[in-house]
Amino acid sequence: MQRMLTFVLVVLILFLVDLYVFQAIKTVAQNLDPSTQKIVFFIHWAIFAITAGTFIIGGATRGTPPSILQTYLFSTLFIIFASKLVVVVFLMLDDTLRLGKIVLNSANGNEAFDPSRHKFLNQMGLLVAAVPFSAFIYGMIKGAYDYRVKRVTLRFPNLPSSFDGYKVLQISDLHTGSFNSTEPLKEAVRLINKQEADLVFFTGDLVNNLATEVQDHIPTLREIRAKEGVYSVLGNHDYADYVHEWPHPDAKAENLRNLIDSHARMGWQLLMNENRILEKDGEQIALLGVENWGNRAGFPKYGRLHEAYQGTEHIPFKMLLSHDPSHWDGEINQKYKDIDLTLSGHTHGMQFGVNVPGLKWSPVQYVYKQWAGLYKKGSQHLYVNTGLGFIGYPGRVGFLPEITVFELKKA
Repeated sequence: MQRMLTFVLVVLILFLVDLYVFQAIKTVAQNLDPSTQKIVFFIHWAIFAITAGTFIIGGATRGTPPSILQTYLFSTLFIIFASKLVVVVFLMLDDTLRLGKIVLNSANGNEAFDPSRHKFLNQMGLLVAAVPFSAFIYGMIKGAYDYRVKRVTLRFPNLPSSFDGYKVLQISDLHTGSFNSTEPLKEAVRLINKQEADLVFFTGDLVNNLATEVQDHIPTLREIRAKEGVYSVLGNHDYADYVHEWPHPDAKAENLRNLIDSHARMGWQLLMNENRILEKDGEQIALLGVENWGNRAGFPKYGRLHEAYQGTEHIPFKMLLSHDPSHWDGEINQKYKDIDLTLSGHTHGMQFGVNVPGLKWSPVQYVYKQWAGLYKKGSQHLYVNTGLGFIGYPGRVGFLPEITVFELKKA
């Protein structure tokens, strides 16, 4: 019964928003010929019917991972609805002005009042709404696969001289279950290998939920090359905690075992709360890797940094792979102040925002204190990679898929 009431309430809200926006469409279309008006009105209400129907069907089949086609349909309908909310803002401004006229005319004893809407405001509402609509559609068509190589130079006084100029490459959040073809990742791997890095790091979320999602991409990801190897850790999605129905009690554990096996098949060294000591010309640095550790409610703390840290106490320079950047403030810079560089992912930059020189903004910044790029506290550094793949919204606007190349320099 409660679920039914939720469906009814949501569909009612969708209807009221569309009814309100319809006022702007009628105002702007008033000078069109009647047959064209009918076509425009029909399209408007047909989109509402499709949106409401999709919501009802999606709610009835929840718990089942959506297909790629469903994901694109859901996203497109959400983009249309979000754009309508922009129109609503202008309609509310129009109604405020009309209400003001009524009050003013009443105060002056003038009963004459033109109830028609301001065509200019309605036109502006539709025009401004076209901006986010176009950006999100472009993000699905182009932005999702517009891979960018970012270069960051980091200087550390305690970096051993033998590692001066060492090149480390980070990728994160592949979410291979979101790709509808193997071709995009082939281009990403080509760009990765072009950098000729000493080390390549993957900081979690290989899949959306199921280990089977990566199978078609294993031959491609196996081609990633680094002089000293590829290392990886798990992200929150890799544990399939968001899947609530399994065919048998051991299926979830089996899924994780298969995912771990996929890392091995790709030649990636998966670090599960452990470390590796890297040596060059008799000098050493330490690489630590932990399972997912989130400092926000709802994210399990699988990571055991104390285990990964053991045996590295005497190493002068330490790097840590930890998927969730909230781990940095939650534990790392509180208890392990000699971890020089932490590499994380997880946030995706929310796959949407403004990212231009001098201005970096995304709604995710109201959830995560460290969410994209480089952060520093004392002598410790954190870099949050915005990810190479996508999930949910099948696109990217502002925060494009990222391959980060670090050059470590001795200060």
